[in-house]
Amino acid sequence: MKEISVSSSSIIISKYVFFIVLITIPILLFLSHRSSSSSVIISTTTTSNSDSDLKIRPGYSSYDSYIKKQLNKTLNPKLRKIWTTRDWDRKIEVFSKFFGELRNRNLLSDSSKVLCIGARMGQEVEALKRVGVSDSVGMDLVPYPPLVVKGDFHNQPFDDEIFDLEFSNVFDHALFPEKFVSEIERTLKTGGICVLHVSLSKRADKYSANDLYSVEPLKKLFKRSELVHTRTVDGFGLDTEVVFRKN
Repeated sequence: MKEISVSSSSIIISKYVFFIVLITIPILLFLSHRSSSSSVIISTTTTSNSDSDLKIRPGYSSYDSYIKKQLNKTLNPKLRKIWTTRDWDRKIEVFSKFFGELRNRNLLSDSSKVLCIGARMGQEVEALKRVGVSDSVGMDLVPYPPLVVKGDFHNQPFDDEIFDLEFSNVFDHALFPEKFVSEIERTLKTGGICVLHVSLSKRADKYSANDLYSVEPLKKLFKRSELVHTRTVDGFGLDTEVVFRKN
């Protein structure tokens, strides 16, 4: 009788273990498939540019999460107060100097139609107007009328080939650099100028979506343009000016 009891217990335990395994395997397979799918999604969004000198920062589960993080900075009330008070005149003065230098190089004129990408409160737009380039407008996720209209630089709200010059110092905030550049080339006129201020010597702030280590990735991204010049600048933490002309 004792042997029969042990045998019965073993059978019960075996059935229990088999039941657990039967339930667990499909769950593990599902989780494995889900994890694999997530990796594919993240991979396609974070390695869109294979060049090692341009790296997309990880951590964005969706485009909405990326936009939400960008808005956390743009809508920060303390920062917005600083941008419109303490920083306002200082930044206008620096931008005016940059645009004056572009004018001296015959890359900008009073008749130019200019777009400033990622303009926040529009200091660069105000600077352009003060140096005589009246047909200027900024674009950002949050509008600041009348200087800045609402728009996503991955999908500009403008028709093709309408700007003579586009300026931006927020390339590091682009989650999709190819789309950022292709939209610039779409909305620039033939012969139009794109001016980017980027950081090559140090990493940008915590809101940046990519890190750029040389100008080479930009030269590859601007498929319809030619490099005009690069030079060292001191632009609010950004150290390099890169200028392209659309073919």
